[in-house]
Amino acid sequence: MNAMAQTMHNYFPHNRHISGLIVVLMGSLFCLWLNTSLDTWSDGRIVGLSSLTLAILLGMVLGNTLYPNFSEQLDAGVNFAKGQILRLAIIFYGFKLTLTQVASVGMPAVMTDALVLTSTFLLTYWLGTRWLKVDKQTTLLIGSGASICGAAAVIAAEPVVKAEAHKVTIAVATVVVFGTIAMLLYPFLYQLGWLQPWLNAQQYGIYTGSTIHEVAQVVVAGNAVSPEVGNTAVVTKMIRVMMLAPFLLVLSFALTKGSSENGKVPSIMSRIKEVKVPWFAFIFILVVLLHTWVPMTVSFEHSMVMLDDVLLTMAMFALGLTTHLSAIKQAGVKPLILGAIMFAWLIIGGGLINIGISSL
Repeated sequence: MNAMAQTMHNYFPHNRHISGLIVVLMGSLFCLWLNTSLDTWSDGRIVGLSSLTLAILLGMVLGNTLYPNFSEQLDAGVNFAKGQILRLAIIFYGFKLTLTQVASVGMPAVMTDALVLTSTFLLTYWLGTRWLKVDKQTTLLIGSGASICGAAAVIAAEPVVKAEAHKVTIAVATVVVFGTIAMLLYPFLYQLGWLQPWLNAQQYGIYTGSTIHEVAQVVVAGNAVSPEVGNTAVVTKMIRVMMLAPFLLVLSFALTKGSSENGKVPSIMSRIKEVKVPWFAFIFILVVLLHTWVPMTVSFEHSMVMLDDVLLTMAMFALGLTTHLSAIKQAGVKPLILGAIMFAWLIIGGGLINIGISSL
């Protein structure tokens, strides 16, 4: 009970957090407004941008210019946004999903998502650590973003991986760059007729949802063909999002070393005891269940989705504020090469998985 009380206590901001949280909230609201305004002004022609992308970019600009002068006063609140606010954002993400959506696309989409997720993450880890010699934390974050749900998965994996801010930013950059390319490329390939011999319209929707990085990118790529395809693509993508909780639990277990005695290999039980359960991810699943079974008004659901957008954008803005460009330069081009290889894998390998399952 004491541990639970302490955990709850940690989720309430204190006086030292207030100034930093106000700055992060203002940055979040500005990025949400700017994203909406750009979409309106361009009549929807600016694709690939989101409030999360704008938040991390603006945060990085300020973090490498003005923020260092005020970091002593603001650090506590900014770090609170990167930690506790981030976890709350993942929990509220559950208001964007229902189990009914999962049932609408059936078992093929679930199987495809599971295979794409597993193969993508394992391949990313092997290529990153063994071949490209990218550091382990960056590799794990890039793998999380590519295999599940883009930037949201990267920042959800950050507490489990215990990565530094600049490594999270690098992983998010690969998601934004290659996810945007995929968003534009998939409809182009479909309209050219290159995919039709193997995938019909619904199967194209599952292919899009199971292999493109971000939810917003999936919306664009799916609806570019038809609204029905767009719905299939988004639901398939949301199934990947629901796999976040078990993925983080397995990742936490994999990162434990266990306490070995007398040079013996640590037992499974000793490793299980060391697992840091990502409770926020399982509360996210609970919220999905509640959203499915408990009647809610449209206005309440809309309010929860808006709140989640604000919280996620706050976390990304805080992340940008604490990202130093010198650290990104030091990482070099290898993380981007890894992201490019995984982009190619998602198109080709993910396509083969989709074709294989659709033919069963």
